[in-house]
Amino acid sequence: MTPTAEIRRTGFKPPERLLRGLDARVQRWVGAYRRRDAALRPLREAVDQAVTMASSVQPLTDGQLRHRLEELHAAIRRGGRDADAQLAPALAALREAATRCTGLSPFPVQLLGAAALSRGLLIEMATGEGKTITAGIAAVLAGWTGQPCHVITVNDYLVERDAAWIRPLYEFCGLRVGCVTGPMAPAERRAAYACDITYVTNKEVLADFIRDRLQLGPLKSPTRRLLQSVLRPGAPQAPGVVQRGLHTAIVDEADSVLIDEAVTPLIISAPRRNESLNDATLRAHTLVAALEKGADYEVDVRYRDITLNASGLQKLADRCGSLPGLWRSPSRRAELVKQALLAREFFLRDRQYLVQDGKIVIIDESTGRPMPNRTWHQTLHQAIEAKEGIPLSDPPETVARLSFQRFFRCYHKLSGMTGTANEAASEFWHVYRLAVVKIPTNRPCVRVMHPDRFFATEPAKWGAVVEEIARRNATGQPVLVGTRSVAASDHLARLLEARHLPFALLNATRLKEEAAIVALAGERGRITIATNMAGRGTDIRLGPGVAELGGLHVIATERHESGRVDRQLFGRAARQGDAGSAQAFLSLEDELFRKFLPSRILGLLGKWGPGDSGGSTPLLRRSLKLAQGGAERQARKQRESVLRADLWLDEALSFAGIDAV
Repeated sequence: MTPTAEIRRTGFKPPERLLRGLDARVQRWVGAYRRRDAALRPLREAVDQAVTMASSVQPLTDGQLRHRLEELHAAIRRGGRDADAQLAPALAALREAATRCTGLSPFPVQLLGAAALSRGLLIEMATGEGKTITAGIAAVLAGWTGQPCHVITVNDYLVERDAAWIRPLYEFCGLRVGCVTGPMAPAERRAAYACDITYVTNKEVLADFIRDRLQLGPLKSPTRRLLQSVLRPGAPQAPGVVQRGLHTAIVDEADSVLIDEAVTPLIISAPRRNESLNDATLRAHTLVAALEKGADYEVDVRYRDITLNASGLQKLADRCGSLPGLWRSPSRRAELVKQALLAREFFLRDRQYLVQDGKIVIIDESTGRPMPNRTWHQTLHQAIEAKEGIPLSDPPETVARLSFQRFFRCYHKLSGMTGTANEAASEFWHVYRLAVVKIPTNRPCVRVMHPDRFFATEPAKWGAVVEEIARRNATGQPVLVGTRSVAASDHLARLLEARHLPFALLNATRLKEEAAIVALAGERGRITIATNMAGRGTDIRLGPGVAELGGLHVIATERHESGRVDRQLFGRAARQGDAGSAQAFLSLEDELFRKFLPSRILGLLGKWGPGDSGGSTPLLRRSLKLAQGGAERQARKQRESVLRADLWLDEALSFAGIDAV
């Protein structure tokens, strides 16, 4: 292996320190300038040229088109001004290649999106506008540079589906494509990363990066490895490493990957037997049965925190005096009991987790999808197992930790796409130096947005939801209902069964069937219940005659803490200029209002609010904005705390002469 290849094998860009103060303010101005509409002007000109070139590309035989692609491949690999000048011809040739390989001819707006991705921008494309083929064309341009390209998406199903669908295009363009999923062995992962283009989830690519760094140990530096090859010619070089550097990443569903899931760092841990701690966890679960909310402890719903008061602390002291070990320290036993109370008050079955095959499976609250093999930290996972009566697993010991925010800044070239990016445009720029640009829709969006309906109680809300579903179903109009939890989707399913209304249920317990169920949601007379954004990434096409009935109607049964997720759900209707409509049904008992509205405002709304008939007033709409604004501010603060932890690690480890990545 040449020295350059050895350096690239584990190469990445050390993340730059984020700016603060006046420097950060100047950078925000730079970001606003980069996001202006005029930033797309040269790319639009290249797309217009590519569309004009179509007449000269279409008559080519497959052999001639391949030869044209090989010439473009060589020019782009050489780099420089010649490569930049080849953007329009490359888009023209790739458009024709995509048409022949996939049967779908990319629209000019898709070519514009691909060009923006190739220039390191984050594009906002509406749901249903064809982001998969857009990313595929951009990945070809990246793969032609000779550097590894990772296409990042949110789950293993989309990884395998997208890689298989675009594979004919990649092979036609002389590139190899692979995919990495959770169950794969190291040898399979190494083969997938060795391809020009690799489809992989954000969690798997970060976990593989961390494992590679651990595997390298003192040989993280390529210089050390080269010296070792000279001094010890027979010694193995970087054994066990599966990746070949971080160069280009195209992130699908970028708002979910780079914003929503960036709050929690990925931790590599190893189980460590700790009988005394497990025994203490079980004792804590027994002890909290005697504690009463309000009398012995206070619950802070907004910040998910528990505070033991004097009565609670005294009860613990009375009951724990004779207990051994961990229970002798007042602060330690209070911590153990607090974990048990957190498990009881804030972590609910079928909402934050499932119980499958005798194990706790965490539910991703942003997507509604299960996350097997993930655990909560600081014995919280064991506290939930004790609550559910499941045998306790061994508490994990942290081996390595890295945040998603820090990891994605290690790529030399980062770009992304999503249906909802504008709300977080400033954060994308501040953290990742990603400028958000909006790609116009291929056809004008004609979605009808009905005003939100507010109710005083949850039963009144669910009753109105069922009536609305029944009313629209009677006309044959398909309805997609979005819920925030498995429990809510099951509750609605029981209500519809009582009305003898047929439906398809999609929640975190039926992950394998989600794409097939969602794909049929636009058929005449269909009722589909989907947890949050389950099925994200799957197109919903209208069945025959459905457009005349008003198209797909989307109902949100709660507003999400992030308005971006609401927009994603509503975006399932009226794709590609189709007819469609959407509406939200809310109650003052919804979690969003209970957590993020002050009690005095909730009291005012209860007195002057909508009642059980359902209404919408300026006060209610303002209260919704206030609650969502508070939720988004809290989430932003959590992400900022992760960034501060990264900065602290930088300073502490660099002082000790250790690399933080």
